[in-house]
Amino acid sequence: MADTDDASLVERVTERLITAVAVGEFLPGTRLPAERDLSPLLGVGRTTVRAALDDLSTRGLIERRRGRGGGTFVAQDWPASIVVGVDRWFEERWSDLVDACTASSMLHSSLARLAAERRTDADITAMRGRLDDFHAAESGDPKQRADSLLHLAIIDAAHNTALRDILLEHERHLSLSAPAHPWGDRGSHRRMETRAAREHDAIVDAIVQATPDEAAELARRHVQIDLELFTEAREFARRRAAEAATG
Repeated sequence: MADTDDASLVERVTERLITAVAVGEFLPGTRLPAERDLSPLLGVGRTTVRAALDDLSTRGLIERRRGRGGGTFVAQDWPASIVVGVDRWFEERWSDLVDACTASSMLHSSLARLAAERRTDADITAMRGRLDDFHAAESGDPKQRADSLLHLAIIDAAHNTALRDILLEHERHLSLSAPAHPWGDRGSHRRMETRAAREHDAIVDAIVQATPDEAAELARRHVQIDLELFTEAREFARRRAAEAATG
């Protein structure tokens, strides 16, 4: 019985990691956290994480590189059929995931409101610098990292340590790559990046212009992108699961 339980746990962890790649928490070519760091994020032991990574390596979703600069990386090319297993993960977690995304958007909204009320000249300089970095970053992982740093600059401009800590802890449960947000599958990267750039401009402008209501609403709508991406991945997984069942 223990062996069956262990196998089931490895399968669930494998599905969670596949989901993280499918929704763009970890983009193609990016390095995954070390096993010791993934273990607490996934709530399982390192042996389970290692077994799940072995499975993903066999399937071709990840690549292990040795030597200097080595580690575990998301493969640049992998079969879309691998997301079939994501369907069950979404079914089990969907209600909680919707609640988590809603909470995240409300927290970001509250922090943007405070930022518009409390930002200093130094905060404005920092936000504009991060915004410039985002626009200049290359598509994919560099753009995702720049997005995270911009959001952190906005959060810091709110000058509320308690809310900041609550949000960052919450997002660690929502995304394994937090503070990075989901970025969608490869086909949606450019679309999401273009949208994010437009919305980032509006949010920073509202904060700089000290319009709290506008900043709060813009931030709330912007962070809802996360749920949209999860929804797209869920629908795709459902279609693939249905195709597999009938085909």
